[in-house]
Amino acid sequence: MTFDLSSAPIVRLAWERGLGLPEGSLVMGRDGSRITHATDDGRLTFVRLWEQSILTGPPAVLEAARAHSDDELSDHAVMLRLTRGFGGRGRGTQALYFADELEVRQPAGSIMVSHGNPEAVALEAMCPPDDVNDVGLAAMPHKFTLMGLPGQSRDPGADWDGDPQEAAHSAGPVACSAYAEFQGLLARLGTLVAPAHRNQGLGLLATSIAAHEALAAGLIVQWRADINNVPAHALAMAAGLSVAGLQTTVDLHTPHK
Repeated sequence: MTFDLSSAPIVRLAWERGLGLPEGSLVMGRDGSRITHATDDGRLTFVRLWEQSILTGPPAVLEAARAHSDDELSDHAVMLRLTRGFGGRGRGTQALYFADELEVRQPAGSIMVSHGNPEAVALEAMCPPDDVNDVGLAAMPHKFTLMGLPGQSRDPGADWDGDPQEAAHSAGPVACSAYAEFQGLLARLGTLVAPAHRNQGLGLLATSIAAHEALAAGLIVQWRADINNVPAHALAMAAGLSVAGLQTTVDLHTPHK
């Protein structure tokens, strides 16, 4: 794993700002007691980062959650039961991974990488809607889409006398990894692979490319994966990211003060 705990304060600062916590409350928190913070953003969020837990949401919901342990609040089913009277609709529980340094991975052969949005949109059209929604490429401005296959710039059964890069582009997108900056400190990373090209290492290659671009920009890489998404966890581990916590969120559809 490639995360130095000396970088943990940067992760804490990003989440402190993202959750709207009082300045210094998460960065300086060391006693391990739960941080509870009232918000009016219409959702209940429980986060664990290493030894620290954070719960944010409307005051009435926070009061209802007071008696529950951190282990219970980590359970999506418990959060749904807790918010049943508040119109709760779950977003699931995601494991949180981070990296501040990663091994450089080289493709087996030549590969073209597109930074354009149309190629990412074309890739999404090939994938199941649930996968598209989980990854959320559309919301990530920094995209790295693999065109064609590494080491295969054309269809082996076709004649091609043109530019191999053009041939790779004509083969269409096969995988895309993208990131969006979070609080100017983290790069929230996501990867999508066309169904016909999965289990070939393309997701790992795309993820490595995007992650190194984010690291070069001075950001710490963050990866979120639903705890039931086995391939996403396997990809995170293969890429070298370190698990550091989890996030459980429930949207609330009844306004509370």
